[in-house]
Amino acid sequence: MHENRKKTKHGKGRLHFVYLKPNQHMATTKQLDFNFNEDQMRLKIRALEQTLEKIHLGGGQARIDKQHQSGKLTARERIDALLDPNTERIEIGALAGHNMYAEHGGCPAGGVVVVIGYVSQRQCIVVANDATVKAGAWFPITGKKNLRAQEIAMENQLPIIYLVDSAGVYLPMQEDIFADKEHFGRIFRNNAKMSAMGITQIAAVMGSCVAGGAYLPIMSDESLIVDKTGTIFLAGSYLVKAAIGENIDNETLGGATTQTEISGVCDYKVANDQECLLKIRDLMSRIGQQDKVGFDRAPSIAPSKNPQDAYGIIPSDRSKPYLTKDLLETIVDAGSLSEYKPDFGKTLITTYARIDGWSVGIIANNRTVVKNAKGEMQFGGVIYSDSADKAARFIMLCNQKKIPLVFLHDVTGFMVGSKSEHGGIIKDGAKMVNAMANSVVPKFSIVVGNSYGAGNYAMCGKAYDPRMIVAWPTAEIAVMSGAAAAKTLLQIEVAKLKAKGEVIDPEKEKALLEEIKAKYDAQISPYYAASKLWIDAIIDPVDTRKVISMGIEMAAHQGSLAPYKVGVIQT
Repeated sequence: MHENRKKTKHGKGRLHFVYLKPNQHMATTKQLDFNFNEDQMRLKIRALEQTLEKIHLGGGQARIDKQHQSGKLTARERIDALLDPNTERIEIGALAGHNMYAEHGGCPAGGVVVVIGYVSQRQCIVVANDATVKAGAWFPITGKKNLRAQEIAMENQLPIIYLVDSAGVYLPMQEDIFADKEHFGRIFRNNAKMSAMGITQIAAVMGSCVAGGAYLPIMSDESLIVDKTGTIFLAGSYLVKAAIGENIDNETLGGATTQTEISGVCDYKVANDQECLLKIRDLMSRIGQQDKVGFDRAPSIAPSKNPQDAYGIIPSDRSKPYLTKDLLETIVDAGSLSEYKPDFGKTLITTYARIDGWSVGIIANNRTVVKNAKGEMQFGGVIYSDSADKAARFIMLCNQKKIPLVFLHDVTGFMVGSKSEHGGIIKDGAKMVNAMANSVVPKFSIVVGNSYGAGNYAMCGKAYDPRMIVAWPTAEIAVMSGAAAAKTLLQIEVAKLKAKGEVIDPEKEKALLEEIKAKYDAQISPYYAASKLWIDAIIDPVDTRKVISMGIEMAAHQGSLAPYKVGVIQT
C-alpha cells in the first residue's frame, strides 16, 4: 500500500516529507473540506449582513435626518426604544421588496419594519411604518408584509402593536394593493377578527395616517396620537379643499387635540415619540396572563457541538453528502436526540429532541447515501416510500403528544422511476403531506439547503402554514435545481429556434444555456424567496435555536389546540 506524502518546510527553508497513513490523510482532507465550507458560509453571512445594513437605512441618511429634524424617531429607533432592553428579537421580512420596484426607487424592507420581541416582558409583534421610504406609502409588498404580521398574531394569539406613520396607498400601484382579497382592506378585516378573538391591539399615530389607513388605529383596542406630528383623517386639507371647498389646515382637521378632545377618535394624546412609547409599555404591562397550550419545556442545555460548526458541515458544493446528525447536534440540546425508527426509511431522520429546553419532533432530510434492509442503495436528500411512510406516522405521533414539529429542508424531491411508482410513492407521499397539512401542533421550517419541488411541500413549505419559515444563506427554493432546470429550458428554447429555421451551433447553445441558468439561479436564491415573502427571513445558522425557541414560546399563547383529524389517509 502506498502512503501519502505531504511536503513541509523544515529548518532553513529545506523541504522534508512527512508520511501520512491513509486514515491520517482522510482526517486532513476532512478538516480541509470543513475549513473551506466554513469560509464559504462566512462569506455568505457577511454578504447578508452587508445587504441588511443597507436595508436598515431605509430611504437613506438624508431622509433619516429629515425625520429627526421633524422631531420624530425612525421606525427602527422607535422599535429599539419600545422593546425591552437586552432581550431577543426576530425581524420578519427584512428582505421583503429586495431588488423590487426599481422604476419607483425601490422599497427597502417593504417600507415597514416587523419585529417579534418583548415589551414589558410580554412577547408581542411590532409593526412600524418606515416614513423614510416614500413617506411610508403602501406598495403591494407592504400590504403582504402587514398581512403576514397579522397572520402571526392571529395564529399565535400574540399581542400586536402598530406604530403608524404612513401616507397611505402608493397611488401609481394602486391596482395591485387596493381591491383584492389579500390587499389593503384585508388589514381592517383582520383588525376586526383579532378584536373578536381577544387579541390585544395597540396603535400609535406617530405621523401621517390618512384615508383607509385611518381605520387601522381606530379598529385597534386602544390608540395614541403624538401632538403636533401625528394626524389622522379620511382626507387631508388639499383634498377637502378640492372636494367641498373648505379651507382648513391638517392640524385643525385631524391633529392630536382634535382627535382626542373633540372627536374622541383617539384615546391618548402624548407629547412626543418617547412619551408615546413609554405609554405603550405601560399599557402592555397591565395585560393579564394568557392560558398556555402546555408544550413541554425542560431546563435549556447547550448543544453538544458548537452552533458555528454548522458553517463547516454544510458543503459549499450542494451535490456532496454530509452527516445530517452532525448538523442536528449543533442545534438541539446536548443528549436530547431520541430517533424514531432509525433503521427504517433512512433518507428521512425523524427524531424527538429538545431545543432550548422545548420538546420538539424533528423531520430532517438525511443527506448521506444509505442502504435499506433489502440491500438497495438510496440517495440522500430524496424522499422514498419508506421514509414518507415513517414521517407520516411520526407527524401523527407528535400531534397526539402535543409536540411542536421542526422541518429541516435539504430535499431534492421524491424518488421517481418505475420501481418507485409501482411501489406506491404517490400514495405514500400523499400520506405524509396529509398528516403534515392537517397538523394542529405548531410547525417550523428551516431551509438549510435544497428545497425542490414536491419535497418543499412535504417538508412543510410556505403553502402549509408553518408558524415561521426561515432559510440559511445556503438555501435554494425552486421546482428543481438550477442545472436541471436550465437543461430542460434549453431543450425547449432550442426546439423553438430550430422550428423557426435557426441554426444552433454548439457555441450559441452554450451561451444560451449560460443565459438561462443565470436567470434561473437568481430566482432560486434565498434572497429572491425572501424578497417575495416566501420565507420570513434569511438567518445566520447560529440563530436557528433562537428562532425555534421564540417561535414555540409564541405558539404557546394560543391557549388550546384543535382536535387532530387527518381525513381519508391511505395506510
